[in-house]
Amino acid sequence: MTTTLLILCGSAAAIAFVHTLLGPDHYLPFVALGRARNWSARRTLGVTLACGFGHIVGSLILGTIGILLGLQLESLTFLEGLRSDLAAWGLVAFGIIYLSWGLRRGYRDRTHSHWHRHGDRLHRHEHRHEAEHSHVHTAVDAYEPEAQRSLSAWTVFIIFVVGPCEPLIPVLMYPAARESLIGVFAVAGVYSLVTVATMLLAVTAALWGTERIGGLFSARWGHAIAGSIVLLCGLSVTVLGL
Repeated sequence: MTTTLLILCGSAAAIAFVHTLLGPDHYLPFVALGRARNWSARRTLGVTLACGFGHIVGSLILGTIGILLGLQLESLTFLEGLRSDLAAWGLVAFGIIYLSWGLRRGYRDRTHSHWHRHGDRLHRHEHRHEAEHSHVHTAVDAYEPEAQRSLSAWTVFIIFVVGPCEPLIPVLMYPAARESLIGVFAVAGVYSLVTVATMLLAVTAALWGTERIGGLFSARWGHAIAGSIVLLCGLSVTVLGL
C-alpha cells in the first residue's frame, strides 16, 4: 500500500467520523423513534445498522459506475446533490407526518370525565380512550399491527438509502481511483466501516444518555416529541446543510 493510499484511508476514517457526528440525522432519529415506539436496544441498533449500510451503498454503486464508465466528476456531484435534497426533504416530510400523527394521538389520549348516576348517588369517572382497555398494553399498543409498527423503520431506511454520503465520491473515491481499483475499495471500505461504527456508537451513547428520560417518549406526547426531533434533523440538513 502506497503512502498516498494510506493517507487517503486515514482521511476517509477521519472524514467519516466527523461527518457522522456533525450530522444529527445520522443517529437522533433512531434514538427518538426507538424510544417512542418502545424498541429494544437491539432492534434500535439493528435498524441503525441497516440504515447505515443502506446510506453508503447507493453512493458506492454510483461512484463505482462513474469511475468504470469514466463519467465526469461534476455529473456525479450533481446527481449526489439531487439525492441529498430528496433525502433531506423526505426526512422533513416524514417528521411532519409523524409529528401530526403524534399530536393527534396525544390529543385523543387526553383524560376526560363522565358523570354517572347510581340511584341517588352521582359520581364522576375519568378515563382515556387510547390507554385504558380491559388489559394492560405496553407503551406501543399491543393491538397495533406489526406492519404498522415497522412502517417507521422502513420509511427511515428508504430515506437513508436515497440519501448520499456527500464526501465519499468527490473527496475520496476519485482520488483513490488514481492509485488503483484496489485503492477505491480500500478507501470506500474504511469510510463505510467508520461511518456505520460511528452511527452505532452515537446511538448507543444517546440511548444510554436518554435512559433516565425514556419515560418522556412513552408518555402522552412521546410520538409527537419523536416526530419533532426527526423534523428538526431534516431541517438541519435542508437549512443548515449539516
